[in-house]
Amino acid sequence: MNLYVLVVYGHAIGMLTTALLALLFESFEMWKIKGVLGVWTNRPKITLPVLSNIFFLGITGMEKLNITRFSSQAKIGGTLVAFAGAAFMTLYKGIVVISFSSPHSAHSSKLRESSEKDWMKGSLLLIVSYVSQAAFYILQAPTIKKYPAPLSLTSLTCLVGTLQAAIVTVIVDHKASSWRLNWDITLLSPIYCGVMIFGVTIYIQTVVVKKRGPVFLTAFRPLGTVIVAIMALLILKEALHLGSILGAVMMFAGLYMVLWGKEKEKGDKPTARDLADQVEQSKSSNVEEISENIVNV
Repeated sequence: MNLYVLVVYGHAIGMLTTALLALLFESFEMWKIKGVLGVWTNRPKITLPVLSNIFFLGITGMEKLNITRFSSQAKIGGTLVAFAGAAFMTLYKGIVVISFSSPHSAHSSKLRESSEKDWMKGSLLLIVSYVSQAAFYILQAPTIKKYPAPLSLTSLTCLVGTLQAAIVTVIVDHKASSWRLNWDITLLSPIYCGVMIFGVTIYIQTVVVKKRGPVFLTAFRPLGTVIVAIMALLILKEALHLGSILGAVMMFAGLYMVLWGKEKEKGDKPTARDLADQVEQSKSSNVEEISENIVNV
């Protein structure tokens, strides 16, 4: 099945599924929402936690950072360790530790040739994807506060993704036969992709961002690299190298450091600057509330 068409069908099914659930469970929330302006972009793991922290620390100011505090040092150090582990796991192979297939098999040779051929193009596309995804999580944080309906927000996200993917697919693939579905894996794949990946996954991410913040969410993203390595070993019969194991250990250590720093940060006493920022945020929220009341009147 054409991958571009799969993305279109996946987003469309995810949109329909979450829209139906939103009508059933979020009718009251939708009634309370008076109006929101925004654009939700398409979502496509290594650099994502670093990019998100850079955005939050340097641009948005939503994530507080005090280099003199041990909690902030742990968050920075954990982010760097997790990034280093993911990069180490991807770039360094080392000796084969576990392998369920012959290294000279035809399947292994094809995978090796394909990865070497498209390595540079894939790396550039991944960088663009990670930057876009980090920006998506950052925009999601203030959006979910003003639009407290995660199911309908997920449906809107999938709607925009459907439109974008459809435009790209029409430009890239002009064959009408590519859109044909049969009663086989070509039908099951879009359904699973739409319900689980574009529906359930985005919804869970939205809820996590609402409750714990984007940094907490992105701290777990490097685990995807570990899961992919394990699934590739069990399903695709790819070899598990020493670099993958060492990189996974580093990522788990970095994740623990980030989560420990976030937890310890709750017990830190606020500084004078923190109190001043809280006052400014309170004033801004009060001004926005008064403005909304005036407009409604």
